[in-house]
Amino acid sequence: MNLQKILQEFITLWVVIDPIGTLPVFLAVTAGMSVTASRRLAVRAVTVAFMVLLSFIVLGQLMLEALGISLASFQIAGGIVLFLFALTMIFGDSKPDREVADESEHPDAFIKEKSVYPLAMPSIASPGAMLAVVILTDNDRFSISHQFITATLMALIMLVVLALLLLAHPILRLIGTTGASVISRVMGLLLAAVAVNAVLTAFVQIGVLPALP
Repeated sequence: MNLQKILQEFITLWVVIDPIGTLPVFLAVTAGMSVTASRRLAVRAVTVAFMVLLSFIVLGQLMLEALGISLASFQIAGGIVLFLFALTMIFGDSKPDREVADESEHPDAFIKEKSVYPLAMPSIASPGAMLAVVILTDNDRFSISHQFITATLMALIMLVVLALLLLAHPILRLIGTTGASVISRVMGLLLAAVAVNAVLTAFVQIGVLPALP
């Protein structure tokens, strides 16, 4: 696994997890909470999201094989879903606006619930991220060491997410909600390109298209 491949996977995971887009969601959920409580919520949310994505790395393909679904089929379906998800990031309501819409209650009474939804899922461990980690750890194409590197990259991004959440208030003051929305849309455009590439790669694998240049 060369440096270019590692960088490509890191960017893919960064885009689908979208750490910056999670900041306004976190700020809305933790409004009025003490610093200690908000930090505890951040740690819990990142831990839950990490365990969800790790379970997809370990068991995702096994579930597909048990259902008789080829990875190429899953990759094509996943690419289409990723593309549609990217379109909602680009043209729809921004990720923060969509996920914070009904979060008006004080979070202290349901800190455990809010660490799972909307923070851990779908803000951090999004459907796109779940699909991406399965595709990036294909047992038929990638060795155990390759999959371990992918899991390590995912863990590193989770540490970045945790750091951003712990620094959420200063960061949002710096970039503003508009800046977060713009960054989320740029990430959506990159994700759309990743989705198209996943579908084209699957078509090459099943022989529908010649090898890509």
